[in-house]
Amino acid sequence: MHAMEYAGMQDREFAIRIHLQSNHYPPVPSSMVEPCIKAIDIANSGQSWDTMIELPNGVSWKGLPQAPASALIEAHHLDAWLEGEDI
Repeated sequence: MHAMEYAGMQDREFAIRIHLQSNHYPPVPSSMVEPCIKAIDIANSGQSWDTMIELPNGVSWKGLPQAPASALIEAHHLDAWLEGEDI
């Protein structure tokens, strides 16, 4: 399935988990589901896409324990869950 089909599912957490594990190689760990949901919520609420999001233990972005919402949305192809324009 493609991200657009997953985005239409009622259970967003389940849909994102399946998207991260099925549409990426290697699969993205389930621990990234919550940060991805936070990134989507930040983008959809009109907050700055530069808002930093805490990453799970063992995951880093450019050596940092946080990543901007924009980086998570772009790297994990989450634009199907955005309301309005994407990056």
